Amino acid sequence: MIATMECGMIQAHSRTTHPVPAFSHILPKLVLTAACAAALLALQACGSVRPTGEGGGASSAAAGMVNGFRAEQGLSSLTPDPQLEQAALQQAGYMASAGRMKHTTGWGKDFASRVKANGISGAAAENIAEGRMDTTRVLDTWMHSPPHRRNMLDPRFTRFGLAYVRDDRNGDWRYWTMVLGK
Repeated sequence: MIATMECGMIQAHSRTTHPVPAFSHILPKLVLTAACAAALLALQACGSVRPTGEGGGASSAAAGMVNGFRAEQGLSSLTPDPQLEQAALQQAGYMASAGRMKHTTGWGKDFASRVKANGISGAAAENIAEGRMDTTRVLDTWMHSPPHRRNMLDPRFTRFGLAYVRDDRNGDWRYWTMVLGK
């Protein structure tokens, strides 16, 4: 078996070989062990395994729409923030990996602990969503949901991060997270 590696994706290809007869009973195990070790090293070099189609950079694309909503209510603009976007991307990635939409992770981290771990201090809020949505649709959905709208129009917030990650099983499905902060 030959394995090729890209960050976050392993593809296995079969190839017929003719092992040395004396080692024929252990050679498949050695090849498999070597392939797994190579894959683990390649993953480590990537830094992290991420589902396909990350939507980092969505904050800048959404700033006009977010700030339009806020301006209609007489509120100041929010600034796209890379630190908050990174926190949003982490949560969107977790949700895509888990295949579910939740504010907590599978390893017990809730929103407050994730915010703290990302060095975010002060007031903060998080909106999450999943589905076949582009930026306009997800923001519109949140603006028509009272708790999400309240977060987006909270006058304490001065910055935000928005990101999505596509589901690797269904490229049309996105997991969205918006983190707002002071």
